[in-house]
Amino acid sequence: MLETLPCIPLFQDLEPTQIALLKSLFEQYTCPSDMVIFEQGTPATFLYLIVHGEVAIRYKPYDGPVITLTHLREGDVFGWSAVVGSLHYTSSIVSETPIEAIRIRGNDLIKLSAGHPETGKIIMDRLARVVSPRWKNAEEQVQSLLSSEQK
Repeated sequence: MLETLPCIPLFQDLEPTQIALLKSLFEQYTCPSDMVIFEQGTPATFLYLIVHGEVAIRYKPYDGPVITLTHLREGDVFGWSAVVGSLHYTSSIVSETPIEAIRIRGNDLIKLSAGHPETGKIIMDRLARVVSPRWKNAEEQVQSLLSSEQK
């Protein structure tokens, strides 16, 4: 799976030396369908990139039922908390199909950014572009659900 890194949109157009750096930090991850990959509130360790399959992002408000915020597919990333300095994941991830993914420890990505700023900036910028629209949509969805429950 790691040999396909240059074909994944997040890594396209990187130099061979940059790809080699990234390959050394990523590891393969697989799981069957209907498996909790991580729970909301558990330590944020890995950032995941889906190669094949689909997951659901689920959020549990303090005083309400679990909400499925969205579904992610091939090319999407999850586990952003591991990179942005959050100690714990802010939502749960459940596989809806068998999953093939690659993952990187958040600390390793941060170290890469410090040691190789150009490569780190490219990857972090691309990750932010993938994740930021989802944050806005998730916030709007949670607010909508919470306000409809109060009526």
